[in-house]
Amino acid sequence: MFQLTKRYGDYARTITKAHGGTVRAAVNGVEQTEALDFVVELITGTIIFRPEKIPPAGAAVTAGFGFDVPARFDTDRLTISIKSFRAGEIPSIPIIEVKA
Repeated sequence: MFQLTKRYGDYARTITKAHGGTVRAAVNGVEQTEALDFVVELITGTIIFRPEKIPPAGAAVTAGFGFDVPARFDTDRLTISIKSFRAGEIPSIPIIEVKA
């Protein structure tokens, strides 16, 4: 079982809520086929290889995927006036990530 992660320099984000149909995995640079070689647990963000397809120890397992980041507004009320809105401008809307 392999956990999906997204790296930003030295920071690694554990991925949950992967988008179905977007996960592509490779072992030592050779792309594997979803359903034939592995399955993806979308909610947990884990790749589970079929018993006969488990990568050997030391193999490089890589993946590409789409995912969601849970977020919410950082305020209970947004005050927006159409009078002051100018085309091409977006008012500041504070959004923060919801960490589980």
